Amino acid sequence: MQPRQPELPSLWMMTDERQGEALWAALRRLPPGSGIVFRHKSLLDRERRRLFERVRRIARRRGLILLLAGDEAEARRWGADGAHHRRPGPPRAGTAPAHNLREIRAAERSGAAALLLSPLHPTRSHPGAPALGRMRFAAMARATRLPVIALGGVDPRRGRAAMAVGAHGWAAIDAWM
Repeated sequence: MQPRQPELPSLWMMTDERQGEALWAALRRLPPGSGIVFRHKSLLDRERRRLFERVRRIARRRGLILLLAGDEAEARRWGADGAHHRRPGPPRAGTAPAHNLREIRAAERSGAAALLLSPLHPTRSHPGAPALGRMRFAAMARATRLPVIALGGVDPRRGRAAMAVGAHGWAAIDAWM
């Protein structure tokens, strides 16, 4: 018998070094059943792993889905619920980033369970990056069979607007802080 896959969350938080100590309050704000994509890629391996373990304990206690930004093997070793990455591979539990149709197709081929499509709006994480805007985002969301998570300058109001044009849910950094 296959293990039951958790339901795909509609609310996501991306972790980021900018959060600092505000990360802990942000994790408390996430409703049970939400998802977390743990990044913190600029940290040294040991420090990143230690922070991940602390986030993982909170995620388990609160019923949150936790993905590791990294490869599948590392996500399994670390005890994550899945991985968030661009690499092609067999069907997997996890998400893939996408910014255009080429990357959407790559995410579909990778077996990702969902894709994070960004940036919907201008964002502090990628200053100067051109935003998709609502209409282009909606067209791209309709162009895939995968559930789409809106990312980039999204807050609850903008998240609801993205869901009204086809997103499964939304993800943010700043909206949770």
